[in-house]
Amino acid sequence: MSRNRRRSRNEPDLKVYNFTNLVNKETFTPIEISNVKKIAAASIKILSEIGMSDAPKELCERVLDRGGKLEGDRLLYPSSLIEETIAKHKRVVLLAGQIEDHDLHVGKNYVYAGTGGAAPNLQSPKTNQYVPSKLKDLHNAARLADRLPNISFFARSLVAGDIEDPLEFDLATAAASLAGTSKHVIVQAAHYSHVNAIAKLCYQIAGGEKSFRRRPFLSLNVNHAVPPLRFDPESVKVMMEATRLGIPVHCNVFGQLGASSPVTIAGSVSQTLAETLAGLVSVHLINPEADSIAGPRPMITDLRTGGMAGGAPEQLMATATAVQVLRCWEIPCSVIAGATDSNSIDFQSGYEKALTINSAAQIGANLITQAAGSQASLMAVNFSAMVADNELIGTIFRSNMIPEINDETLMYESIREVVNNDGHYLGHPETYARMKSDFYYPEIAERKSIEEWTTSEQLHMGQRAEAQAMKILNEYWPNHLPVKIIDELNNRFSLDLKRPD
Repeated sequence: MSRNRRRSRNEPDLKVYNFTNLVNKETFTPIEISNVKKIAAASIKILSEIGMSDAPKELCERVLDRGGKLEGDRLLYPSSLIEETIAKHKRVVLLAGQIEDHDLHVGKNYVYAGTGGAAPNLQSPKTNQYVPSKLKDLHNAARLADRLPNISFFARSLVAGDIEDPLEFDLATAAASLAGTSKHVIVQAAHYSHVNAIAKLCYQIAGGEKSFRRRPFLSLNVNHAVPPLRFDPESVKVMMEATRLGIPVHCNVFGQLGASSPVTIAGSVSQTLAETLAGLVSVHLINPEADSIAGPRPMITDLRTGGMAGGAPEQLMATATAVQVLRCWEIPCSVIAGATDSNSIDFQSGYEKALTINSAAQIGANLITQAAGSQASLMAVNFSAMVADNELIGTIFRSNMIPEINDETLMYESIREVVNNDGHYLGHPETYARMKSDFYYPEIAERKSIEEWTTSEQLHMGQRAEAQAMKILNEYWPNHLPVKIIDELNNRFSLDLKRPD
């Protein structure tokens, strides 16, 4: 995608590419296709022969009507229904922004990165200590995400710990997120009755129900399964209600390898995919045209402590395996990457995030959540990390863009010209014309010479990112909402939103 700017009469045409998304024409495929098919078949077998427990009554009835079985408390899905769901699933799902520039086309070869995690803590920029997060912190995170160009969507990254009422909590979370960014917003609902209230808020902002259904700028994370192979009945009801109201759903499953899922990557992924399919089939039974995204999260456990190890090298292979199966099925998907175990912005944080985010991008995961700002095994968010991770994402996406190779880029005639004249390419027109199209220039990472660094403040990257984060939060206020809605949200939720000038 290119962005045009006005140029002077004699100025070369500078191509400027947008690094907010990656179109992967060639993906990393570490698992042989025969083994991918084995895992795919195993997941269908698990769902059809072992099944899911604790299914709510309405879902049971729908599955039984399509040839399913109940064996005790376990609902067995007919393989024909599973295969029908896979075959008829939308290959691309629109997750719209409140403005079209932020639309996400989720599926096929598109890759986007954003926030996520619903962390209970914010790492204070003043003291570096962890403090319980509040609604204003969530709104600040959304504002920051709106300003950072390589963060393509805002999945709720912090919880509003200062709101106790469950309905008020869910509504305020949606309001703060939608007011903070015009990018696509992903939130959750604690009870199915809350979904209608969230939908009404979205319909109001969109200018009507039809407008929102046509361009849904909010979707719901639904953790419909409790591994191993159990439904969360209340979450399934949330999923069903969202589907009826035109809200896209993310069918997410968190299985911890060696704890709530098998200790082998193949076993963990096959079970997690079976649980994910259970959610996709549920949506399909309610409305085959409804928008759903597969969200398998086979997470690595540190078996010495029982804690999550989101930055482990095994994590990238578990994620890659799950995504390869979903790409084989051509089902849009999301994954977690960037879930560093580090408690600060340091070398460990950098390498763990780079490892998992880069591999998720290379494998072709459509949505990469928790990629910006997450720290401490998803237990906290750091605003400075959001800024640093924004740059990391841009660097990773640029590094995965396959270079053009054609007669123009081989530059044979330019080589002949240069070697017979100046002997260098610094002043060549093509060098200037491509200085933006072919290079990503970091703002937070430094490229100073030793001499420049010696006479500078010698701030480390975290400190430079902190300064940028505070500058954005002090100066940037989105103005995508009408004044009337801003006033209503201010009065309803005490968000302290700024009116546009």
